[in-house]
Amino acid sequence: MALADRWLLPEGIKELLPPQARQAELMRRRLLDLFNTWGYDLVMPPLVEHLESLLTGTGRDLDLNTFKVTDSLSGHALGIRADITPQVARIDAHRLRTEGVSRLCYCGSIVHTQPSHMLASRNPLQAGAELYGHAGIDSDFEVIALMLETLHAAGLQQAITLDLGHVGPFRALVKEAQLTQAQKDQFIELLQRKAMPEIDLFVTQLNVSDALRQQLLMLPKLHGTLSVLDKAMNCLTQSAAHQAVEYLQQLAQRVQQYYPNVRCYVDLAELRGYHYHTGVVFAAYTPSFGQALAKGGRYDEIGQDFGRARPATGFSTDLSTLIDLSGVVARSETAVLAPANMLDDSLQMTVRELRSQGVRVIYALDDSTLPSNCDRILEKQGDEWRVKPL
Repeated sequence: MALADRWLLPEGIKELLPPQARQAELMRRRLLDLFNTWGYDLVMPPLVEHLESLLTGTGRDLDLNTFKVTDSLSGHALGIRADITPQVARIDAHRLRTEGVSRLCYCGSIVHTQPSHMLASRNPLQAGAELYGHAGIDSDFEVIALMLETLHAAGLQQAITLDLGHVGPFRALVKEAQLTQAQKDQFIELLQRKAMPEIDLFVTQLNVSDALRQQLLMLPKLHGTLSVLDKAMNCLTQSAAHQAVEYLQQLAQRVQQYYPNVRCYVDLAELRGYHYHTGVVFAAYTPSFGQALAKGGRYDEIGQDFGRARPATGFSTDLSTLIDLSGVVARSETAVLAPANMLDDSLQMTVRELRSQGVRVIYALDDSTLPSNCDRILEKQGDEWRVKPL
């Protein structure tokens, strides 16, 4: 790298400068305070862990997105986290070992080898919440509700669409079809692309009954409004698939009851995170942004490799994206200029009092340029220091 280019950051790596950095910190505090009021305890996992721990139960996608390094002390392979969720699962399973329900939250930097989409940063600031120790609609709804409240707390004014799915119907169908792992991976890839001609060809070549073939062909078409769930109940015959669809119906009804302005959309072929999700999956969208603002789901088996498989559900979001979409314009904070008179006790007392009230006070330095963000000044009138316009 040429000397003139050393100030450049790697492609896709972003930094926050004033006043955006201050805005991000305020947003972080706002969200963590919200999580706290819902009973979620803050954890701060390390940026680097043993690679096996970071990738436990998460599948190949996270493996490809994780930077790998070698520990010079032990020679072990380490990973720079690309997702905080596995770390929180490890904390719940091995470090806390809480009996009953455990609610944990976090906010920290992660690093990706590849951006999630063209405009995405490779070092997002991930915030999220996880609930362990309860399986059922109550906990899934709580996490979805907290996700929606998070978007509201971030100042998002646009209409929200909640995308709901469930891995149950897909698992029931591929189990009955006895697909190999390679066939399942291929089918998942086709479903994600909604590649109907290729799906038709794939399913036609399977050695399955006509009834099962029709259900496999119908799966990628089961998306749309909540009426799709009634259609799914009629065309899917497996009991496991029925239970999953009924679960989504009850969950969607509860969401609509408490959040009537949120539009629900169903997609039973949405298999994002299939390798570790075990039940409902969900994501929040807005018309002005082509990617999910927040996403999550149920992943009951993620703690198994840590010796404690507990029911688990949670969501995560990118703080930087929320800031960009909130419409809040970052502005430089104004300040009060204080004379460079460190020996005046009354001046020091006045400065301390102002700062305790949250007022920004900057001391003047000898022969220095006046700070551009100072719009007031401390002047002494008699025995008192008073704030005056500059």
